[in-house]
Amino acid sequence: MSKEEQELANRPDNTAFTQQRLPAWQPMLSAGIVIPGFVLIGLAFIGIGIALFVTSQKIQVLEKDYTGVDRDSECYKCTDTDVKNCICKLNITIDQLFEGPVFFYYGLSNYFQNYRKYGVSRDDYQLSGDLDNFESPDETCAPYQYDSNDRPIVPCGSVANSMFNDTFKLYQIVNGVKKLVPFDGKGIAWWTDYNIKYRNPNVTPLKNAFKDTAKPMFWPKPAYELDPSDPANNGFINQDFLVWMRRAALPDFRKLYRRITQGDYAKGLPAGNYTLEIAYNYPVMSFEGRKKVVFSNVSWMGGKNRFLGIAYLVVGSLCVVMSMVMLIVYAKFKFPEEE
Repeated sequence: MSKEEQELANRPDNTAFTQQRLPAWQPMLSAGIVIPGFVLIGLAFIGIGIALFVTSQKIQVLEKDYTGVDRDSECYKCTDTDVKNCICKLNITIDQLFEGPVFFYYGLSNYFQNYRKYGVSRDDYQLSGDLDNFESPDETCAPYQYDSNDRPIVPCGSVANSMFNDTFKLYQIVNGVKKLVPFDGKGIAWWTDYNIKYRNPNVTPLKNAFKDTAKPMFWPKPAYELDPSDPANNGFINQDFLVWMRRAALPDFRKLYRRITQGDYAKGLPAGNYTLEIAYNYPVMSFEGRKKVVFSNVSWMGGKNRFLGIAYLVVGSLCVVMSMVMLIVYAKFKFPEEE
């Protein structure tokens, strides 16, 4: 084939699409379009910002620190690592109805779950129920790969080993008598984590799958006994375990512990006095961390977030200001030149 024939063979078809002859439209931006556009965008952003800010202000949030740093704190006695099975109490007063559904969170500060070596210290195949990785955990789990007796740790790694293990019970004080507020712990984890990412081995009973393995060093009980009251909430699909394994991006974070949606508290927490009993197990003093509990409700925009509304207000205001500036500049320098 000659060189000319080869060039003809490689030439694109002579169509409007391949030869880039399709009709096109290019906006001609002028002051009459840009200035009103900035005004409309600014007003829209200001309207959205006001709606977001007002909605955020209506969301109720109650936070209580229970680290026990201060000597007069009820939880100070529990900061001693030699004290085991320590219980402390927080007295909470609610002045008006805390509208439901109420979400109950635990919060940690100065805790870097986003640290790379911490984040990769896990075995995803093991967490998906692969029994081969029960016997031979991935080396990324080291030093929480095997215990002192050379038994494989399941689940292995730093993330699982450091699972939050404080527990809480909330009581309403009614005429001097404590009334238990029921917690709902179902569905607090991400749907994808519960149904896709994490799976238990297909072994019945589940305990047999963990034969000849060791629990994580800091866990009081093995994975198959995380929730004795609900056999379906054990192993790698335990709701609290799933919530913990989804790492936080920032060092100060909170994670959902329970919802308050049942019984006499379906519409929220009535005004009155409450006592929160805390089984204080999780140590944070060694890295100067803090622990807190958070009660919050939500709206159509989610949780309390003033920043989003303020951001919309600022951007909208800037658009309106810039439109005024452009109008002044245009009137001063362009109007005389119009034909």
